[in-house]
Amino acid sequence: MKVSVPQASFMDDRGEITDILVQEPVQYVTLIRSAQGTTRGNHYHKETVQYVYVLEGKIKLLSQMPGGPVTPVILERGHLAVNEPTESHSMIALEDTVFLVFTRGIRGGDDYEKDTYRLSEPLVE
Repeated sequence: MKVSVPQASFMDDRGEITDILVQEPVQYVTLIRSAQGTTRGNHYHKETVQYVYVLEGKIKLLSQMPGGPVTPVILERGHLAVNEPTESHSMIALEDTVFLVFTRGIRGGDDYEKDTYRLSEPLVE
């Protein structure tokens, strides 16, 4: 998992413009709202790269590469995390949270579940 905080690309008296992804191909952009205390994920994708960008709120993202340790990180407004193929991941909403998921791969639309492999045991720290 990689985490970054994209910075404004342009600012003037009208406000600012922030490029969240730069020269990254994506097939789907999904808006997700999660109520505090809910968990999403506990799966991995064999082919799909998933970018998570938090618009509002706070989530704990747990990730694990095959055979590796579980890595927790707290994502807040403006944070961007990337989950690579085969990286197991789970998201726990620490408060009501709104985030975008940018997807490169087949996971989206009618194919939403085609590259989703559920974990037999949930990720825990």
